[in-house]
Amino acid sequence: MRWSPTSTALLFCLLSDISLEFRCRAAVHHAVAEGGGGKDFGAEMVCGRMGGLTKRQREICRATPETMLAISDGIRIAMDECHRQFSNHRWNCSSINFKYPMGYLITVGSREAALTYAMVSGGVAYAVARACARGELRSCGCQVTNSEMSGQSSNGKTSTGKPSKRAAGASWKWRGCGVDVDFGVKMARRFLDAREIESDARSQMNLHNNKAGRMAVKNNMVQSCKCHGMSGSCSMKTCWKGLPHIQRIGNYLMDKYYRARRTRWSRSSGLRTARRNLKPRGSDLIYLDTSPNYCQANSQLGTLGTKGRTCNKSTTTDLASCNVLCCGRGYNTHQYFKPTRCNCKFHWCCYVECQTCNELVQIHTCK
Repeated sequence: MRWSPTSTALLFCLLSDISLEFRCRAAVHHAVAEGGGGKDFGAEMVCGRMGGLTKRQREICRATPETMLAISDGIRIAMDECHRQFSNHRWNCSSINFKYPMGYLITVGSREAALTYAMVSGGVAYAVARACARGELRSCGCQVTNSEMSGQSSNGKTSTGKPSKRAAGASWKWRGCGVDVDFGVKMARRFLDAREIESDARSQMNLHNNKAGRMAVKNNMVQSCKCHGMSGSCSMKTCWKGLPHIQRIGNYLMDKYYRARRTRWSRSSGLRTARRNLKPRGSDLIYLDTSPNYCQANSQLGTLGTKGRTCNKSTTTDLASCNVLCCGRGYNTHQYFKPTRCNCKFHWCCYVECQTCNELVQIHTCK
Protein backbone atom coordinates (compact mmCIF):
# COMPACT_ATOMS: atom_id res chain seq x y z
CA MET A 1 0.00 0.00 0.00
CA ARG A 2 1.68 3.17 -1.20
CA TRP A 3 1.01 6.82 -0.37
CA SER A 4 1.83 9.14 -3.27
CA PRO A 5 3.19 12.68 -2.65
CA THR A 6 -0.06 14.10 -4.03
CA SER A 7 -2.24 12.08 -1.68
CA THR A 8 -0.07 12.81 1.36
CA ALA A 9 -0.27 16.56 0.73
CA LEU A 10 -4.00 16.38 0.07
CA LEU A 11 -4.67 14.45 3.26
CA PHE A 12 -2.78 17.05 5.26
CA CYS A 13 -4.53 19.98 3.58
CA LEU A 14 -8.12 18.74 3.37
CA LEU A 15 -8.38 17.06 6.75
CA SER A 16 -6.64 19.88 8.62
CA ASP A 17 -9.04 22.39 6.95
CA ILE A 18 -6.37 24.84 5.78
CA SER A 19 -6.97 24.47 2.06
CA LEU A 20 -6.59 28.19 1.42
CA GLU A 21 -3.13 28.46 2.95
CA PHE A 22 -0.35 29.25 0.47
CA ARG A 23 1.96 26.66 2.04
CA CYS A 24 -0.68 23.98 1.60
CA ARG A 25 -1.19 24.82 -2.07
CA ALA A 26 2.56 24.93 -2.60
CA ALA A 27 2.97 21.49 -1.02
CA VAL A 28 0.38 19.95 -3.32
CA HIS A 29 1.80 21.76 -6.35
CA HIS A 30 5.27 20.42 -5.51
CA ALA A 31 3.89 16.92 -5.02
CA VAL A 32 2.10 17.03 -8.36
CA ALA A 33 5.26 18.28 -10.09
CA GLU A 34 7.19 15.32 -8.64
CA GLY A 35 4.56 12.92 -9.92
CA GLY A 36 2.62 10.30 -8.04
CA GLY A 37 -0.64 8.86 -9.23
CA GLY A 38 -3.99 9.67 -7.76
CA LYS A 39 -5.36 6.14 -8.09
CA ASP A 40 -3.35 4.59 -5.23
CA PHE A 41 -4.19 3.67 -1.66
CA GLY A 42 -3.52 7.25 -0.51
CA ALA A 43 -6.11 8.73 -2.86
CA GLU A 44 -8.57 6.10 -1.67
CA MET A 45 -8.02 7.14 1.94
CA VAL A 46 -8.23 10.88 1.19
CA CYS A 47 -11.48 10.60 -0.76
CA GLY A 48 -12.93 8.11 1.71
CA ARG A 49 -12.33 10.43 4.67
CA MET A 50 -14.04 13.42 3.05
CA GLY A 51 -17.64 13.53 4.24
CA GLY A 52 -20.68 14.65 2.30
CA LEU A 53 -19.66 13.15 -1.06
CA THR A 54 -21.84 11.00 -3.29
CA LYS A 55 -20.52 7.84 -4.93
CA ARG A 56 -19.92 9.66 -8.21
CA GLN A 57 -18.07 12.50 -6.45
CA ARG A 58 -15.78 10.00 -4.73
CA GLU A 59 -14.98 8.49 -8.11
CA ILE A 60 -14.04 11.93 -9.43
CA CYS A 61 -11.95 12.55 -6.33
CA ARG A 62 -10.02 9.28 -6.80
CA ALA A 63 -9.43 10.03 -10.49
CA THR A 64 -8.10 13.58 -9.96
CA PRO A 65 -7.30 14.07 -6.25
CA GLU A 66 -5.24 17.21 -6.84
CA THR A 67 -8.32 18.92 -8.31
CA MET A 68 -10.11 18.53 -4.98
CA LEU A 69 -7.91 21.21 -3.46
CA ALA A 70 -9.10 23.73 -6.07
CA ILE A 71 -12.71 22.59 -5.59
CA SER A 72 -12.40 23.07 -1.81
CA ASP A 73 -10.85 26.47 -2.46
CA GLY A 74 -13.78 27.39 -4.73
CA ILE A 75 -16.38 26.45 -2.13
CA ARG A 76 -14.55 28.50 0.47
CA ILE A 77 -14.23 31.66 -1.61
CA ALA A 78 -17.87 31.33 -2.70
CA MET A 79 -19.02 31.19 0.92
CA ASP A 80 -16.79 34.13 1.84
CA GLU A 81 -18.36 36.15 -0.96
CA CYS A 82 -21.84 35.02 0.11
CA HIS A 83 -21.16 36.26 3.66
CA ARG A 84 -19.89 39.56 2.27
CA GLN A 85 -22.90 40.11 0.03
CA PHE A 86 -25.42 39.27 2.78
CA SER A 87 -23.58 40.76 5.76
CA ASN A 88 -26.39 43.26 6.40
CA HIS A 89 -29.33 40.96 5.62
CA ARG A 90 -31.40 38.95 8.06
CA TRP A 91 -30.05 35.86 6.35
CA ASN A 92 -26.28 36.12 6.14
CA CYS A 93 -25.32 32.65 4.83
CA SER A 94 -24.85 31.41 8.39
CA SER A 95 -27.48 28.69 7.99
CA ILE A 96 -25.36 26.75 5.51
CA ASN A 97 -24.28 23.36 6.87
CA PHE A 98 -20.48 23.13 7.14
CA LYS A 99 -20.40 19.78 8.91
CA TYR A 100 -18.60 18.31 5.92
CA PRO A 101 -15.92 20.23 3.96
CA MET A 102 -17.62 19.41 0.64
CA GLY A 103 -21.20 19.54 1.83
CA TYR A 104 -23.60 22.49 1.74
CA LEU A 105 -27.32 22.37 2.36
CA ILE A 106 -30.32 24.67 2.65
CA THR A 107 -33.49 22.68 3.20
CA VAL A 108 -35.96 25.23 1.79
CA GLY A 109 -35.99 25.70 -1.99
CA SER A 110 -35.88 29.49 -1.58
CA ARG A 111 -34.16 32.39 -3.31
CA GLU A 112 -31.33 32.03 -0.80
CA ALA A 113 -30.86 28.38 -1.72
CA ALA A 114 -30.79 29.35 -5.41
CA LEU A 115 -28.15 31.99 -4.76
CA THR A 116 -26.05 29.63 -2.63
CA TYR A 117 -25.93 26.82 -5.20
CA ALA A 118 -25.16 29.27 -8.01
CA MET A 119 -22.41 30.97 -6.01
CA VAL A 120 -20.78 27.67 -5.02
CA SER A 121 -20.91 26.42 -8.60
CA GLY A 122 -19.40 29.66 -9.87
CA GLY A 123 -16.77 29.61 -7.12
CA VAL A 124 -15.66 26.09 -8.03
CA ALA A 125 -15.44 26.93 -11.76
CA TYR A 126 -13.51 30.08 -10.85
CA ALA A 127 -11.03 28.35 -8.53
CA VAL A 128 -10.37 25.40 -10.86
CA ALA A 129 -9.76 27.74 -13.82
CA ARG A 130 -7.44 29.84 -11.66
CA ALA A 131 -5.53 26.74 -10.55
CA CYS A 132 -5.11 25.76 -14.21
CA ALA A 133 -3.66 29.16 -15.09
CA ARG A 134 -1.24 28.93 -12.15
CA GLY A 135 0.00 25.53 -13.28
CA GLU A 136 -1.24 23.78 -10.14
CA LEU A 137 -3.10 21.00 -12.00
CA ARG A 138 -1.60 18.41 -14.33
CA SER A 139 -4.79 17.88 -16.32
CA CYS A 140 -5.07 21.42 -17.68
CA GLY A 141 -3.15 24.60 -18.37
CA CYS A 142 -3.74 27.94 -20.00
CA GLN A 143 -6.20 28.41 -22.83
CA VAL A 144 -4.39 29.49 -25.98
CA THR A 145 -6.38 32.15 -27.81
CA ASN A 146 -4.56 32.79 -31.09
CA SER A 147 -5.76 34.23 -34.34
CA GLU A 148 -6.71 30.81 -35.70
CA MET A 149 -8.99 30.13 -32.74
CA SER A 150 -10.79 33.40 -33.35
CA GLY A 151 -11.47 32.38 -36.98
CA GLN A 152 -8.81 34.44 -38.74
CA SER A 153 -6.96 32.87 -41.66
CA SER A 154 -3.64 33.81 -43.24
CA ASN A 155 -5.32 35.89 -45.95
CA GLY A 156 -6.84 38.30 -43.44
CA LYS A 157 -10.32 36.81 -43.62
CA THR A 158 -12.36 34.82 -41.17
CA SER A 159 -13.54 31.27 -41.79
CA THR A 160 -16.82 32.71 -43.10
CA GLY A 161 -15.00 34.68 -45.81
CA LYS A 162 -15.57 38.09 -44.23
CA PRO A 163 -12.69 40.50 -43.53
CA SER A 164 -11.28 39.95 -40.06
CA LYS A 165 -11.10 42.66 -37.42
CA ARG A 166 -7.39 42.95 -37.85
CA ALA A 167 -7.69 43.19 -41.65
CA ALA A 168 -10.18 46.00 -41.16
CA GLY A 169 -7.57 48.05 -39.28
CA ALA A 170 -7.87 46.80 -35.70
CA SER A 171 -4.62 47.23 -33.72
CA TRP A 172 -4.94 44.11 -31.60
CA LYS A 173 -5.13 40.34 -31.96
CA TRP A 174 -5.82 37.35 -29.77
CA ARG A 175 -2.58 35.82 -28.51
CA GLY A 176 -0.94 34.47 -25.39
CA CYS A 177 -2.18 32.33 -22.55
CA GLY A 178 -5.73 32.90 -21.34
CA VAL A 179 -7.52 31.32 -18.40
CA ASP A 180 -8.98 27.91 -19.28
CA VAL A 181 -12.44 28.73 -17.98
CA ASP A 182 -13.95 25.90 -20.02
CA PHE A 183 -12.07 23.32 -17.95
CA GLY A 184 -13.20 25.02 -14.73
CA VAL A 185 -16.80 24.98 -15.92
CA LYS A 186 -16.48 21.32 -16.92
CA MET A 187 -15.12 20.27 -13.52
CA ALA A 188 -17.74 22.29 -11.63
CA ARG A 189 -20.48 20.63 -13.68
CA ARG A 190 -19.10 17.12 -13.22
CA PHE A 191 -18.47 17.41 -9.50
CA LEU A 192 -21.39 19.51 -8.23
CA ASP A 193 -24.09 18.14 -10.52
CA ALA A 194 -23.14 14.66 -9.29
CA ARG A 195 -24.75 15.57 -5.96
CA GLU A 196 -28.20 15.66 -7.52
CA ILE A 197 -29.07 11.97 -7.58
CA GLU A 198 -32.82 12.45 -7.11
CA SER A 199 -35.09 13.13 -10.05
CA ASP A 200 -37.42 15.61 -8.36
CA ALA A 201 -38.24 19.30 -8.41
CA ARG A 202 -35.54 20.30 -5.92
CA SER A 203 -32.81 18.47 -7.81
CA GLN A 204 -33.88 20.13 -11.07
CA MET A 205 -33.83 23.51 -9.31
CA ASN A 206 -30.31 22.85 -7.99
CA LEU A 207 -29.03 21.71 -11.40
CA HIS A 208 -30.43 24.84 -13.05
CA ASN A 209 -28.86 27.15 -10.47
CA ASN A 210 -25.55 25.29 -10.71
CA LYS A 211 -25.55 26.07 -14.43
CA ALA A 212 -26.44 29.71 -13.78
CA GLY A 213 -23.43 29.99 -11.48
CA ARG A 214 -21.10 28.57 -14.12
CA MET A 215 -22.54 30.94 -16.72
CA ALA A 216 -21.90 33.84 -14.35
CA VAL A 217 -18.17 33.13 -14.52
CA LYS A 218 -18.12 32.82 -18.32
CA ASN A 219 -20.27 35.93 -18.81
CA ASN A 220 -17.95 38.06 -16.67
CA MET A 221 -14.56 37.19 -18.12
CA VAL A 222 -12.38 40.26 -18.58
CA GLN A 223 -10.11 41.17 -21.47
CA SER A 224 -6.48 41.91 -20.65
CA CYS A 225 -4.06 43.39 -23.17
CA LYS A 226 -0.35 44.09 -23.49
CA CYS A 227 1.14 46.79 -25.71
CA HIS A 228 3.97 46.25 -28.19
CA GLY A 229 5.83 48.81 -30.26
CA MET A 230 8.74 51.21 -30.35
CA SER A 231 9.09 53.41 -27.24
CA GLY A 232 5.80 52.20 -25.82
CA SER A 233 3.82 53.39 -28.84
CA CYS A 234 1.38 50.50 -28.50
CA SER A 235 1.19 50.04 -32.27
CA MET A 236 0.19 46.46 -31.61
CA LYS A 237 -1.63 44.84 -28.69
CA THR A 238 -2.04 41.20 -27.79
CA CYS A 239 -5.13 40.37 -25.75
CA TRP A 240 -6.41 37.41 -23.79
CA LYS A 241 -9.31 36.55 -21.51
CA GLY A 242 -8.80 36.50 -17.75
CA LEU A 243 -10.85 35.93 -14.63
CA PRO A 244 -12.58 38.90 -12.98
CA HIS A 245 -12.42 39.59 -9.26
CA ILE A 246 -14.73 37.23 -7.40
CA GLN A 247 -16.61 40.30 -6.14
CA ARG A 248 -17.76 41.04 -9.69
CA ILE A 249 -19.27 37.58 -9.97
CA GLY A 250 -20.89 38.03 -6.57
CA ASN A 251 -22.44 41.33 -7.63
CA TYR A 252 -23.70 39.74 -10.85
CA LEU A 253 -25.36 36.88 -8.96
CA MET A 254 -26.86 39.25 -6.40
CA ASP A 255 -28.59 41.07 -9.26
CA LYS A 256 -29.93 37.69 -10.42
CA TYR A 257 -31.00 36.94 -6.83
CA TYR A 258 -33.22 40.02 -6.68
CA ARG A 259 -34.78 39.06 -10.03
CA ALA A 260 -35.04 35.31 -9.35
CA ARG A 261 -38.07 33.56 -10.84
CA ARG A 262 -40.39 31.27 -8.95
CA THR A 263 -40.91 28.03 -10.85
CA ARG A 264 -42.70 24.72 -10.69
CA TRP A 265 -41.62 21.36 -12.08
CA SER A 266 -43.34 18.31 -13.54
CA ARG A 267 -41.99 15.25 -15.33
CA SER A 268 -43.99 16.08 -18.44
CA SER A 269 -43.13 19.76 -18.90
CA GLY A 270 -40.00 20.20 -16.78
CA LEU A 271 -39.26 23.56 -15.16
CA ARG A 272 -41.73 26.35 -15.89
CA THR A 273 -42.08 29.83 -14.42
CA ALA A 274 -45.05 30.10 -12.08
CA ARG A 275 -46.34 33.37 -13.53
CA ARG A 276 -46.07 32.97 -17.31
CA ASN A 277 -45.53 29.21 -17.66
CA LEU A 278 -42.32 29.76 -19.64
CA LYS A 279 -39.05 27.87 -19.55
CA PRO A 280 -36.59 29.92 -17.45
CA ARG A 281 -33.44 31.21 -19.11
CA GLY A 282 -30.22 29.43 -18.27
CA SER A 283 -28.70 32.48 -16.60
CA ASP A 284 -31.72 33.09 -14.34
CA LEU A 285 -31.84 31.98 -10.72
CA ILE A 286 -34.97 29.99 -9.93
CA TYR A 287 -36.66 28.93 -6.70
CA LEU A 288 -39.61 26.79 -5.63
CA ASP A 289 -40.62 28.07 -2.19
CA THR A 290 -41.08 31.47 -0.59
CA SER A 291 -38.35 32.47 1.84
CA PRO A 292 -38.90 32.36 5.61
CA ASN A 293 -38.45 35.69 7.41
CA TYR A 294 -35.21 34.48 9.06
CA CYS A 295 -36.09 36.38 12.24
CA GLN A 296 -36.30 33.38 14.55
CA ALA A 297 -34.01 30.38 14.81
CA ASN A 298 -35.52 27.26 13.24
CA SER A 299 -33.46 24.07 13.11
CA GLN A 300 -35.86 22.39 10.67
CA LEU A 301 -35.48 25.23 8.17
CA GLY A 302 -31.79 25.63 8.94
CA THR A 303 -32.09 29.29 10.01
CA LEU A 304 -30.23 30.79 12.96
CA GLY A 305 -32.35 33.92 13.45
CA THR A 306 -31.00 37.41 14.09
CA LYS A 307 -30.58 37.29 17.88
CA GLY A 308 -27.20 38.73 18.84
CA ARG A 309 -26.55 40.25 15.40
CA THR A 310 -24.92 43.70 15.38
CA CYS A 311 -27.25 46.39 14.02
CA ASN A 312 -27.09 50.08 13.13
CA LYS A 313 -29.08 52.38 15.40
CA SER A 314 -28.56 55.55 13.36
CA THR A 315 -30.72 54.42 10.41
CA THR A 316 -34.33 53.29 10.33
CA THR A 317 -34.95 51.74 6.90
CA ASP A 318 -31.56 50.31 5.96
CA LEU A 319 -31.22 46.52 5.91
CA ALA A 320 -28.67 46.72 8.73
CA SER A 321 -30.80 49.03 10.86
CA CYS A 322 -31.94 47.79 14.26
CA ASN A 323 -35.58 48.30 13.22
CA VAL A 324 -35.27 45.94 10.24
CA LEU A 325 -32.61 43.47 11.35
CA CYS A 326 -34.06 42.87 14.82
CA CYS A 327 -37.57 42.22 13.43
CA GLY A 328 -39.19 44.61 15.95
CA ARG A 329 -37.80 42.81 19.03
CA GLY A 330 -35.60 45.71 20.08
CA TYR A 331 -31.89 45.76 20.76
CA ASN A 332 -29.32 45.87 23.54
CA THR A 333 -26.61 48.51 23.79
CA HIS A 334 -23.11 47.59 24.97
CA GLN A 335 -20.42 50.13 25.80
CA TYR A 336 -16.70 49.67 26.18
CA PHE A 337 -13.53 51.73 25.99
CA LYS A 338 -11.25 51.14 23.04
CA PRO A 339 -7.59 52.28 23.33
CA THR A 340 -6.52 54.42 20.36
CA ARG A 341 -3.49 56.49 19.43
CA CYS A 342 -4.02 60.24 19.77
CA ASN A 343 -2.23 63.59 20.08
CA CYS A 344 0.54 62.41 17.79
CA LYS A 345 3.56 64.68 17.23
CA PHE A 346 6.39 64.42 14.75
CA HIS A 347 9.90 64.92 16.17
CA TRP A 348 12.92 65.79 14.05
CA CYS A 349 14.41 63.52 13.14
CA CYS A 350 12.59 61.18 12.66
CA TYR A 351 9.92 59.59 14.77
CA VAL A 352 6.30 60.07 15.76
CA GLU A 353 5.25 60.13 19.40
CA CYS A 354 1.63 59.46 20.35
CA GLN A 355 -0.42 59.26 23.48
CA THR A 356 -2.99 56.54 24.23
CA CYS A 357 -6.58 57.69 24.56
CA ASN A 358 -9.66 55.68 25.49
CA GLU A 359 -12.53 56.03 23.02
CA LEU A 360 -16.05 55.15 24.15
CA VAL A 361 -17.59 52.70 21.66
CA GLN A 362 -21.24 51.64 21.54
CA ILE A 363 -22.42 48.40 19.94
CA HIS A 364 -26.06 47.52 19.41
CA THR A 365 -27.15 43.87 19.17
CA CYS A 366 -30.58 42.42 18.49
CA LYS A 367 -32.56 40.96 21.37
